[in-house]
Amino acid sequence: MSIVVPVYNEQLNIEKFYEEATKAVAGLDMDYEIIFVDDGSKDTTPLILSRLTQQDAHVRALILARNFGHQLAITCGMDHAKGDAIITMDGDLQHPPAMIPDLVQKWREGYDVVQTVRKATDDAGFLKRLTSKWYYIILNAMSPVHITPGGSDFRLIDKRVLETFMRFREHDRFIRGMIGDIGYKQTTLSFIAPRRYAGKSKFSGRKMLHFALDGITAFSKTPLRISFYVGLLSGLLSVLMIIHVLYCHITGQAAPGWTTTMIVVCLMGGLQLIFMGIIGEYIGRIFEEVKQRPLYWLRAELGQKKD
Repeated sequence: MSIVVPVYNEQLNIEKFYEEATKAVAGLDMDYEIIFVDDGSKDTTPLILSRLTQQDAHVRALILARNFGHQLAITCGMDHAKGDAIITMDGDLQHPPAMIPDLVQKWREGYDVVQTVRKATDDAGFLKRLTSKWYYIILNAMSPVHITPGGSDFRLIDKRVLETFMRFREHDRFIRGMIGDIGYKQTTLSFIAPRRYAGKSKFSGRKMLHFALDGITAFSKTPLRISFYVGLLSGLLSVLMIIHVLYCHITGQAAPGWTTTMIVVCLMGGLQLIFMGIIGEYIGRIFEEVKQRPLYWLRAELGQKKD
C-alpha cells in the first residue's frame, strides 16, 4: 500500500500525522510506504521529512523544486507510488488516518476506487459551506461528469486505476473530477472532517477560486456555449433596438436617446468583457498545454523506493 501525502509548510503536523498513519496501518498485515510530497515549503518541513526517512524505511519524501500546487503535488506522489493500493490524503489530519483500514476493507471487497465524502467540517464557516454547496450544484449542472458533492482528495485507488490515471497529463487538473470520470468499480465512504491539528489552511481565497475554475473548465464547455447563446440574444435585442430607433425617426418622435444609448453600451460592453474573459480562460489553458512542459520536477528524493 502506498499512502501519498502532499504537504506545504506543515512542520507542526507532519510528525503527528506520521504517528497516526503508522498506528492505522499497523494491524492491516500489509507492506506499506508513506510518500510525503513537499510542495516547496518555506519552513522546516523538508528537514523533518529527511529525519523521518532516516528513522523509518517505510517513509519516502519527494521534495519539489518549487511550489507547483496541491493537485500536481498529489500527481507527483501518485507517479512514484509502487503499491497495489494507493491512498491520497492531506497531512493536516483533516483526513483522518484512522479511516485507512476502512478504505482498505472496501478495496478488498473488490472496489477499484473508494472515494471519501466529507459530510461536514468542524471548523468550516457558514459562507464556506454555502459556497461549496452551490459550487457543486453549478459544476454538476454544467458538466457531463458527475462530481460527488463533498468529495475530497482523500481516496483509495487500485493500481490499475493509477496506471490509467497516469496517462492523463494535463497541467490544470481537478483530480476528483478525473477520478470520477475514469470509471471502474467505485464506492464512497462518508466522514466528518475534524479541525486542523495545527497551523492554518494554505488554501487562500484566490487559490480556492482558481481551483474552482479548474474544475469547471476541465470538464465543461458550457461557459463557452452560454457566451454564444447570450451573444445571439444580444444580437436579437440590438436588431429590435435598431427597429425602434428607425420607427422613432420615421414618425418624427423626439427621443433624446442618451439614456437608452448609455444603458445599451454599458450592458453590451460589460457582457463582451465577461465573455472575453471566459474565452481567455480556455485559451490560457490551451497555451499551457501546447508548451508541453513537465508537470513538475524534483529537487531531491529521500528514502528507499519500494520494489
